Amino acid sequence: MHHHGYAWLGEKKTFDSESIRRPPSQAPTATSEKEVVDRYREAVAVFPTSDVPPIQTAHWLMKPPSVILGTWEEPNGAGEWLGLQLAQYSPRFASEEDREATRLVVLVKAAVERLTWGGDVSLGHYLKGTVFHSVALVTCSSNRAAPDLPCPARRARA
Repeated sequence: MHHHGYAWLGEKKTFDSESIRRPPSQAPTATSEKEVVDRYREAVAVFPTSDVPPIQTAHWLMKPPSVILGTWEEPNGAGEWLGLQLAQYSPRFASEEDREATRLVVLVKAAVERLTWGGDVSLGHYLKGTVFHSVALVTCSSNRAAPDLPCPARRARA
């Protein structure tokens, strides 16, 4: 078992676009509404290569290996990376409460504990303005939420 790290920073408007955050589902039929057809086409074109966070955390494993920012065999290493991600962006968090150091330490400790038993971690924060920051740690080989998804990258990168 190992863990992959992912992060995304972008406009909340992009994050709110559900069709690019879901893998393509069943193809629409000839009688499907235009909106359904358009969402399906967008999901087919964008989801597989986009670094926009998927709605289901385990679906990061469906993304290309190039969006993996780190890989760790041990949860503590993944937790250190998560802590660095939070520390880097916390001064810009829109919520003063979310910026509190104690809260961030608790989030990292809880993440390490979750990774220890094979769970995934996904955190998101609104930044000042219209920007959203997402960070995720996904357990691989195999993932509890999606055991049939293969690992996108076999070799450790961090």
